[in-house]
Amino acid sequence: MMASANTTDSVEMTNIQPPTKLDPIQFTRDLVAIESTTYNEGEVGDYLESFLAHRGWAVEKTPVPQPTNSGDSGHHGPRWNVYAGPQTGSPDLVFSTHMDTVPPYIPFSEDEHTMYGRGVSDAKGIIAAQVAAAEILREQGYKIGLLFVSGEERDSAGAKVANDTPKGSRFLINGEPTDNRIALASKGALRCVVTAKGKMGHSAYPELGDSAVHKLVDALAKIRALELPILEDIGPSTLNIGLIEGGRAPNVIADHAQAQILIRLVGDSASTRAAIEECAAGLAEVEFTLEIPFVRLRAVEGLPTMVAKFTTDIPQLSNWGEPLLLGPGSIHVAHTPYEKLGKKELLEAVDLYVQVAKQLLA
Repeated sequence: MMASANTTDSVEMTNIQPPTKLDPIQFTRDLVAIESTTYNEGEVGDYLESFLAHRGWAVEKTPVPQPTNSGDSGHHGPRWNVYAGPQTGSPDLVFSTHMDTVPPYIPFSEDEHTMYGRGVSDAKGIIAAQVAAAEILREQGYKIGLLFVSGEERDSAGAKVANDTPKGSRFLINGEPTDNRIALASKGALRCVVTAKGKMGHSAYPELGDSAVHKLVDALAKIRALELPILEDIGPSTLNIGLIEGGRAPNVIADHAQAQILIRLVGDSASTRAAIEECAAGLAEVEFTLEIPFVRLRAVEGLPTMVAKFTTDIPQLSNWGEPLLLGPGSIHVAHTPYEKLGKKELLEAVDLYVQVAKQLLA
């Protein structure tokens, strides 16, 4: 069922029981076989809508707008959030993660113990574990929901859409690769674009031009030397200059140069923003294009913990209940050509999700 641009599809399959117990490993294989890099989540959303409806869930598929920024190339077609919940009433707890992956797409492969490919850990294996856990809990009488969103890897676009239509849940268990440990905190993110402008000229006569590249390099050197905030129990803010572009040719004085920076926040962003602007003063302009706040999260008795140095959808899902962060897989191999997930760890995650949900709802 295709949704129009401003509507939400709802599919409710009554009196349907899951035909067999869900195999999370096979489900992961099926999900990874569908390419869904950010902005191309439509097909995997369609697949999940149909799959979950036929297993007895009441399913809604909600459109997520494509970006209008021409700088985000490669996006096309519809994309969705997919929510699956009880046939009647509101869920007490919702499992959530994202359907999109980073590029490039890497096909699925496996050996006896390990699965490989784009999304096995971030986050299609997590989808499989969450659906399997939700069905176990549903069979035992718990009111459980599932929320799978688009766009987490870029700007949390799907989470922002979902936050406008919460389902009344008390708890949200968000899935990201945490090595099956409960996260006590998740760092925020501050993204900025630093742009320098100059005057073109012949490189043999630098006094006749004004190099934007030189200005940008000087500004970035100052920014790299900044002492960023530190929290004793969390660690430091970190900074990455991820993209640099500019200039015309080696023998032309550059009239334009730009860099994109991502800072992982461990607190309020105000001091970091001010420091970056001071470094760039007189050299370049700074535009802050995205901010996701740092968040502290709750522990669960008896379970190992970690601090997530990465950012999640949790700050954008504030209306979905008290958040927790937990999932199988290592963030160290996510976003790399070597993304992998152990089959044993995936199956352990199913049991862990069930255990945590029961403790929360007891």
